[in-house]
Amino acid sequence: MDQPKIERVLRLMKMMTSGNRYTIDELAERLDTSYRSVYRYIETFKDVGFVVHKEASGVYYLGKESPYFKDISQLIHFTDEEAHIVNQLIGALDDTNMLKQNLRRKLSSIYNCTSLANSIVKGKNAENVNRIISAIEEHRQVVLHDYSSSHTGTKRDRLVEPISFTTNYVQIWCFDISDSKTKLFNTARIGEVELLDSEWQHEAEHNCGYIDIFRNMGFVQQRVVLKLGVMSHNLLIEEYPLAERDLKQIDDTHWQLDTMVCNYAGVARFVIGLAEDIEIIDSPDFIDYMRKRHSLIAEKFAF
Repeated sequence: MDQPKIERVLRLMKMMTSGNRYTIDELAERLDTSYRSVYRYIETFKDVGFVVHKEASGVYYLGKESPYFKDISQLIHFTDEEAHIVNQLIGALDDTNMLKQNLRRKLSSIYNCTSLANSIVKGKNAENVNRIISAIEEHRQVVLHDYSSSHTGTKRDRLVEPISFTTNYVQIWCFDISDSKTKLFNTARIGEVELLDSEWQHEAEHNCGYIDIFRNMGFVQQRVVLKLGVMSHNLLIEEYPLAERDLKQIDDTHWQLDTMVCNYAGVARFVIGLAEDIEIIDSPDFIDYMRKRHSLIAEKFAF
């Protein structure tokens, strides 16, 4: 078997074990080959011991009860307790470590909707996350059904092109086709993900922005430098763990936070709540922003 055929067979195996369901015609189209070739490859799978399922709708997939899968599973299978321990070990890595995200993506794709995926991606979101992973890999559009917007307080379907996840699959950068712009969607607010046959149409317009330590997103960043006391330092770490990467200890009771923010709203809320324990330094634009906020607050709550 030549290299292009081997590649097609491997791609076919991946598609038939991904959790998605394809007809023979759909498999042939995605592999850019004939349906007769797909039938031959499937017969080869049967010959080497795979169990091939065909549903009434005409879709085919490889059964995980196949002896081949059972043999391999002895090497990579995790019980629920083992999955929990693996999740804890991965979770101990710093959130800025890209290995953490890559490990979780790979493991959740192997254990699609099983104990490890549920443990890592938090149960009900596992299937949605895995479908989005497939969409990114295959450059396909998806519908985020019943997406709950925190801005409008409404639920509606969103037709998007998913681009990439933020750390630990909490959010996903997508090109929103109706608005013609890249946005950040929270995976926990998605009702259900529908993986479409249509491929990306707007790849040239895909652009991921930034997420700052205060969990605000944007496409530009501004520098803020703060001097923190013990109370503000401890609360910052507890509420915004990623801040630790931008902290430097000055002395026994003070720390400097030197960070980039997407807008001043998040950091302003933090500073206002702990103003007596925080000093703004080397951030003239942020000081101007705080003065305006202070004036608005004083005017609104004047007695």
